[in-house]
Amino acid sequence: MNLKKLPIGIQTFSRIIKEGYIYIDKTQEALELIESGTVFYFLSRPRRFGKSLFLDTLHEIFNANKELFKGLYIYDKYDFIKYPVIKISWSGADFQTSEDLQNKALTILKENQERLDVVCENQRANSCFEELIKKVYKKYNQQVVILIDEYDKPILNAIDNIKQAKINREFIKGVYEVLKDNERYIKFCLLTGVSKFSKASIFSGLNMLEDISLTPKYGNICGYTQKDIETSFLPYLNGVDLKKLKKWYNGYNFLKDDVYNPFDILKFIYNDFMYKNYWFETGTPSFLIKLIKSNNYFLPKLSNLKVGEEIFNSFDIDNINLEVILYQSGYLTIDKMVEKRRGGIEYTLKIPNIEVKISFYDILVDFLTNQRVEKYRFQDDIYDALYDGDLKLLKKSFISIFSSIPYHNYVNNNIANYEGYYASVLYVYLQSLGVEIIGEDVTNMGRIDLTIFINDKIYIIEFKVGYENALGQIKEKKYHQKYLNKNKEIFLVGINFDKKEKNISSFEWEELLINKGKL
Repeated sequence: MNLKKLPIGIQTFSRIIKEGYIYIDKTQEALELIESGTVFYFLSRPRRFGKSLFLDTLHEIFNANKELFKGLYIYDKYDFIKYPVIKISWSGADFQTSEDLQNKALTILKENQERLDVVCENQRANSCFEELIKKVYKKYNQQVVILIDEYDKPILNAIDNIKQAKINREFIKGVYEVLKDNERYIKFCLLTGVSKFSKASIFSGLNMLEDISLTPKYGNICGYTQKDIETSFLPYLNGVDLKKLKKWYNGYNFLKDDVYNPFDILKFIYNDFMYKNYWFETGTPSFLIKLIKSNNYFLPKLSNLKVGEEIFNSFDIDNINLEVILYQSGYLTIDKMVEKRRGGIEYTLKIPNIEVKISFYDILVDFLTNQRVEKYRFQDDIYDALYDGDLKLLKKSFISIFSSIPYHNYVNNNIANYEGYYASVLYVYLQSLGVEIIGEDVTNMGRIDLTIFINDKIYIIEFKVGYENALGQIKEKKYHQKYLNKNKEIFLVGINFDKKEKNISSFEWEELLINKGKL
């Protein structure tokens, strides 16, 4: 059986079709978008999710290249009328200086002028953009289609230099404001990116922009669904455990189906079914690490995280929120959505899959402990201890972790006095194992600091800094009762930390004897 080629890194729709690459049909979503009656749209998705390919698909639709769509949903359902297309992509530049940004903007506009055979006299980016729109409209006697890819990259690339990020923000804000003033000349406009900045930051002049990032009918507009895996990709996955594949790479949700990042699936097949961190390794979240460090963030909060609707459009340079960045970047995704009794919606966020969990927390282990070599031994020992119920090995491993943290990790900072630090170290180690964990696990008597599920065992863990009885709190509040019906071994673990010794001062545990119904 001759299989179509894998379009790894290919974002050009015409090439995919003409050269025989596999293509997952997104033209139904494209058609619904085009015919919905709105002109200006915004779509946010994590990197490597297929945004650029979707934009290029729209480009070919508006170019009226009908034959490219033969066999696809849109082919016999749309009148392919040709419109002039202005396409802006901010990829391929560093944006660390204003000169970088100005030069990139003028290069983009020049490429559009050459392709559309018009000449602009003005050399200021926003004025040139406005001139381009008007001249194209006049030349072709047709409204213009505008497609903007990675609209936020000039800001995100400079986000760890706040001063430059703000300069870049004001520059592109001026460019985008041209859209509103020239609405009469525009047939259709779509901006895509990773982050949704607050309206005050960039979109203050674009109150007509329709954000479809969490519109359920467009939830699958990017990414591969489980149905795609079990149909179009099934011939490529001969012998693969699809349940394991799903746990590793599925789990992103935008209020429709759970979806896979396309890059993961294509690389997994290309690399002969090796389970690796394909998506994660394409972009190290160095800025996230800096943000965690500067805010002394309590990392267990990332489990079972509940947020309101404001998180999805509140990214702002002047008030950077870790949860917002983690969601918009793809390190967290939507798990549940519920309507609150008093009105409004509450979302529960989760880490989407094993790939992200292991990779992200592995980097956090490096950050918190500086144990780039020893960590692999500790990870193996902790996993074995939890799997086998060997609490002596678990205690030894945890103490060894803190004993092995280099002294200079504590010098010239107050990290040892940050109470969340000790729990965060163990939390990131446990998460880097890929096991199932609930942080701040809610019961009717309070919150369990950490609940771990592995093999046929459940671990209920309470952390304390100082001498308060951690194990006693678990027993007093009967945290274990929540899991009595699971028919699993239950271990209660109390851990105390000593800030002076910078290590565990007390590690106590008891096993719940389920058959006897008592401790």
